[in-house]
Amino acid sequence: VSLKELMQQESGANGTAIAEFILLGLVEAPGLQPVAFVLFLFAYLVTVGGNLSILAAILVEPKLHTPMYFFLGNLSVLDVGCISVTVPSVLSRLLSYKRVVPYGACLTQLFFFHLFVGVDCFLLTAMAYDRFLAICRPLTYSTRMSQTVQRMLVAASWVCAFSNALTHTVAMSTLNFCGPNVIHHFYCDLPQLFQLSCSSTQINKLLLFAVGFLMAGTPMALIVISYIHVAVAVLRIRSAEGRKKAFSTCCSHLTVVAIFYGSGIFNYMRLGSTKLSDKDKVVGIFNTVINPMLNPIIYSLRNPDVQSALWRMLVGRQALA
Repeated sequence: VSLKELMQQESGANGTAIAEFILLGLVEAPGLQPVAFVLFLFAYLVTVGGNLSILAAILVEPKLHTPMYFFLGNLSVLDVGCISVTVPSVLSRLLSYKRVVPYGACLTQLFFFHLFVGVDCFLLTAMAYDRFLAICRPLTYSTRMSQTVQRMLVAASWVCAFSNALTHTVAMSTLNFCGPNVIHHFYCDLPQLFQLSCSSTQINKLLLFAVGFLMAGTPMALIVISYIHVAVAVLRIRSAEGRKKAFSTCCSHLTVVAIFYGSGIFNYMRLGSTKLSDKDKVVGIFNTVINPMLNPIIYSLRNPDVQSALWRMLVGRQALA
């Protein structure tokens, strides 16, 4: 059955003229596809290995059984999930040279991508709140950041992110696709699908900005407010060593926040652009590959506690062998 016939069948079935999309991927030249495969596979293995190593270190090292590392462990799980939504499918298409993606699979990828990114967004906010309590409210820290509070923050993050992802997926499913079905990207996301819709996407874009303000704007504002208080508190510390130690616990988190929000804002604030360019693919790589891969590197390089825990795990395994 040809793609054209499938499109005609699907048109009468559920009001959607297009049954499949064609993802062009990162590179169109066949000669560059093996290079892209090796790079993406390397990034995937590094990301999964790095994040699972940090998660294992947090689980086995008693010294890391604190709220900050509880959130970091959850962040590691999310990073594995986020990159697994996009990269394995990219690798399979590079191997098979098939670029066709079913309509349902495209929406499924859209849902899970926004689910993991949404939880990521709220977890980064919870980590900023944790640093605020630890530095600005040390006397009440243990009660305000109890295990119950930690679990509630993580659960609330999942609920809010699920609602956001479901909202965008349902809204996208109401659009009709009857014209071009070529996506100039390597995964399905809102800006690319908006470009292909035959229906008006005005409501969808307004929904994206409105929900995006709640999902990203509010957490970002809370992070900024938290770190303003942290900066004021740290500057009041008289010893240079004390200030350095307090700031060092925040630098890794601030670096991750800057990369996460920087790439995200650039990606979704350009919806008015009439033509999607290669810049969008680069930003897509940051969102789906670079961010999850950098997180374990940033936290391990700048954190002696994580480094020592990873080293003890490695030495312990070698001793057992």
